[in-house]
Amino acid sequence: MNEIIYKRKSVRRFKKHIFSQDEIERIRSIISSAQPLCPESPGTVEMQSNKAAYCLVFCGKDLVNIGFIGQQISLGLAQIGIGSCWKMGKPAGEIKSGDPFAISMLFGIPDEPLFRSRSEFKRKKLLEISEGTDERLEAARLAPSGLNEQDWYFIADCGNIHCYRKKPNILLSPIKNKLGRIDMGIALCHIAQESTNFDFQNLIAHPNKKGYMYMGTVVDR
Repeated sequence: MNEIIYKRKSVRRFKKHIFSQDEIERIRSIISSAQPLCPESPGTVEMQSNKAAYCLVFCGKDLVNIGFIGQQISLGLAQIGIGSCWKMGKPAGEIKSGDPFAISMLFGIPDEPLFRSRSEFKRKKLLEISEGTDERLEAARLAPSGLNEQDWYFIADCGNIHCYRKKPNILLSPIKNKLGRIDMGIALCHIAQESTNFDFQNLIAHPNKKGYMYMGTVVDR
């Protein structure tokens, strides 16, 4: 079990700490060790720093993949005492990647608590976002999401977990489509962390969920 999942919190206040070269190399190692959900479209991750403010820039077209990779990095940073938070805004620094900008992540030495107790999580109840029984669903429930809306739904069935995201209304469609895909990748990262064998597939046969879009299935192998 990845214990960080059950106590990590988003950190938005950071100390004025300039990382040493050894610390930077350790951070780069965490970034390079993150595994993509889809190897065919991994995207890119760039590190930026400006006056002791540090930022990771994620670029790519596969937003689910970006959420999946980014949350692995966030969990890895928390394990070595570094806080982080997702940020929609584009950073001021130059982006070298030729892929489209997706999202960024601020990180640094926290100037607020890095962890919290399970009771401090402000999340929907499991029954509101899932049906069926699978221990991994609790890890998905605790995943961070854009605007803390948790617009996902999971159906556990015979060891498989079918994953869905809520259909956005027309007015909010552009931002919701972007956030919803990234959020799904983040939740899938938590499921993967709690899986012995993780395999994500798009199945032709899957349950329908009214008001939600099918995103894929974590298949029991």
